[in-house]
Amino acid sequence: MTEASRPGWWSRNWKWVVPTGCLGMALALASLVVLMVWSVGRMMKSSDAYRMAIARAKANPEVVRALGEPIEEGFFVSGSIQTAGSSGSASLTCPIRGPKGKGTVYVEAVRFAGEWRFRELKAGLPGQAGLVDLMEAGIEAR
Repeated sequence: MTEASRPGWWSRNWKWVVPTGCLGMALALASLVVLMVWSVGRMMKSSDAYRMAIARAKANPEVVRALGEPIEEGFFVSGSIQTAGSSGSASLTCPIRGPKGKGTVYVEAVRFAGEWRFRELKAGLPGQAGLVDLMEAGIEAR
């Protein structure tokens, strides 16, 4: 075979370059999606509304009885948090788990003058038909 009739690099290697390139782009896209989900979840978990809600759930006797101790935070927090200066709002669904099962904390809160106040704070627990109210009478979230 002469040098002129020998196929070029692309002709010889396209069968492994194309799948490798497609796989590389798919992995890069998947990594980007995972990074975005992780960073949004981390941002939500760092909010005061989330931390106060989880603290209330961990301190509630009904939640402790249903899930056991230690109660741990789940990974996928969903919902939204909006803040502008000293005001804002939060609507979150927070998974929690313990040795006896899994539950969910539901949060509706507003921020006024820099302080979060819960409108609704409830927990869905295994084996219970209704939601457990996590707001103690007369105590506001601060």
